[in-house]
Amino acid sequence: MGLIGGVRVGGRGTLGRVRAYREVLADSAVRNVLLLGVMVRIPFFAGSVLLALHVVQTLHGSYGQAGALSSIVTLCVAASGPWRGRMLDRFGLRRTILPSIVVGAVCWSIAPFVGYGALLVLAAIAGLFDIPIFTVVRQAVIATTTEQSRQPALALESVSVEMAFMVGPVLGVAAATVWSTTLTLFGMQMALVSAGAFVWVRNPPLRSDDKAEDATVPRREWFRVEFVALCVGACVAIAVLAGSELTFVSAIREFGAQRWLGVVMAVWGFGSLVGGLVYGALHRSISTYVLLAGLGAVTIPMCFAVGPVSLGVTGLVAGALCAPTLVASVDQLSRIVPEGGRGEAIGWHGAAMTLGNGIGSSLCGVAIDAGGFPAGFAAAAALGLGLGIGLLLLVKVVRRVDREELRAGAR
Repeated sequence: MGLIGGVRVGGRGTLGRVRAYREVLADSAVRNVLLLGVMVRIPFFAGSVLLALHVVQTLHGSYGQAGALSSIVTLCVAASGPWRGRMLDRFGLRRTILPSIVVGAVCWSIAPFVGYGALLVLAAIAGLFDIPIFTVVRQAVIATTTEQSRQPALALESVSVEMAFMVGPVLGVAAATVWSTTLTLFGMQMALVSAGAFVWVRNPPLRSDDKAEDATVPRREWFRVEFVALCVGACVAIAVLAGSELTFVSAIREFGAQRWLGVVMAVWGFGSLVGGLVYGALHRSISTYVLLAGLGAVTIPMCFAVGPVSLGVTGLVAGALCAPTLVASVDQLSRIVPEGGRGEAIGWHGAAMTLGNGIGSSLCGVAIDAGGFPAGFAAAAALGLGLGIGLLLLVKVVRRVDREELRAGAR
């Protein structure tokens, strides 16, 4: 038995929380939503890899063109998050994703068979009408759980993302070695469209009490400093992870051990998976900003790695706080945003994480060029540690001011 961040683990408390996982999975509504998330995300992650492979291998384009296509699609998907989320709040799931299914089916039935320019346009349009699956799954998980069961449920949702991320690209690349990238890309995108149609048929509840559509909560009631701080925290967390991912590549190349890159990355991912499950089993939640600062702190030892083994060990430790930081962020969002605004709020949250992916890679890329892989890990660590502490202090000040205003109003 011991303490982690002031949270007691071990003994009966841990057994009780582990039992909570069984209770979550025993709930057919939650279990179906989690399975739905895995089913839709596998072709999503596979399609991302196949796009780049298709440009380089079949269209004989450059890696720069592949990167540009990926960046544009990513920006379009990020831009679609908030407004598609707001549509979920206002019109419900079926009326929101039906246009996504139709537009996706039209665009991806043409895009794999045309040249680069037309592919760029069609992929961008499909991105703008992307099925908001991350928003749908997280909103459904929140809606089908109580506050007591939400943390382990969100931890399992995080694990499902990790699983889809590991399976999707491998499946896509393996399929592309058997068939052409044209047919494989077409097949994966049609699988994604079909999965969206299945979501439409299943129509999982996005609100705990099936409130009417006119119960949408005005943005001004939740889009405040605390919510913005939470989005910034999520952005920074992903920036730390994206920057670390790029720096792993630099470190392994510097060690001259390229064959170990996959193993080291897998160990890092395994640490994240275990960390997410452990966090979900804790008796209480931990502040997102404390975890973010901790994520920055545990990234520091990777600066001193001298080979793939030490990098793997330090990466395992650093990975342990990856998933918990993101799980805590979504959990905290569910507590500060009313049900009628969660679709849009999760959309903004997702857009912030997408932005963080670009920020982290760019920042650490510059640092690596200036000082090698230690500088890359140091930049990621400083970002997480500094912003985690800064956001924690900011939110405490805001809450104190709000309490003082309430007291003044009561008088």
